[in-house]
Amino acid sequence: MADVTDSEHSEQTLKRINTKVAHPARIYDYLLGGKDNFAADREAAEQLVKISPGVREGVRAHRAFLRRAVRHLAAEAGMTQFLDLGTGIPTQGRTHEIAQQVNPEARVAYVDNDPIVLVHGRALLTGTGATSVIEADIREPETILTHPEVLAVIDFSRPVAVILAGVLHFITDQEDPYGVVERFKAAVPSGSHLLLSHITLDFAPQVGEELSKPYDNSTSPMVPRSHDEVSKFFEGWQLVDPGIVEVVQWRPDPAEPQEHIPGGGHAWAYGGVAVKP
Repeated sequence: MADVTDSEHSEQTLKRINTKVAHPARIYDYLLGGKDNFAADREAAEQLVKISPGVREGVRAHRAFLRRAVRHLAAEAGMTQFLDLGTGIPTQGRTHEIAQQVNPEARVAYVDNDPIVLVHGRALLTGTGATSVIEADIREPETILTHPEVLAVIDFSRPVAVILAGVLHFITDQEDPYGVVERFKAAVPSGSHLLLSHITLDFAPQVGEELSKPYDNSTSPMVPRSHDEVSKFFEGWQLVDPGIVEVVQWRPDPAEPQEHIPGGGHAWAYGGVAVKP
């Protein structure tokens, strides 16, 4: 049997993309101004904008938090290995770009369950060295932790930065998000870090269930969580200053343009970084 070329593999992967059902990665891409989205994704995104006119700015603020936190992990915490779970469609300020600016030897494994991420990720990472991208669902940690392409990049006997940015609010309570996170936490040694961000309604309780409605017909419903609920993901690990705060408040960079959210609004997301004792 002949080997399947990268082009043929990409074509096979694209055939599995359901363009009629919104996907969180593509909704996020649209809100960031990307082009890798479809009508169903744009419709869901525009519903979000009607509910919260500052959602685009909030999404960009969320992304800026990820950039700052990865830079901290690479520069100050000395992390050289990154497992980016639920990475989304590649956009500006990708984890490997930020980490490898600090340390060219940094290694990054990307994981997402949307086939379109796999296609774009593999095209983007061609020739970049110590990076990989796989299609997998974080609800199945063992599949990821034992995947050959992950193991080719990540040595789990050495400290790893586990990244769960803007993804856990797409895992329902019935799917045991805390158990999922604990499995990844248990798989890495002392000195590893957890970078996590999560949508919340703490800053806008009046919105209630309206915020999650655009995701009701998507591949994954949205489940906002409170500060206490987000804090639970970090249990047993030591939080890095300033702890779990609104993403715009996590080590803001004076040199980085700050998003102005209309009406003095909030980014509606918590972010934090912690280290394993």
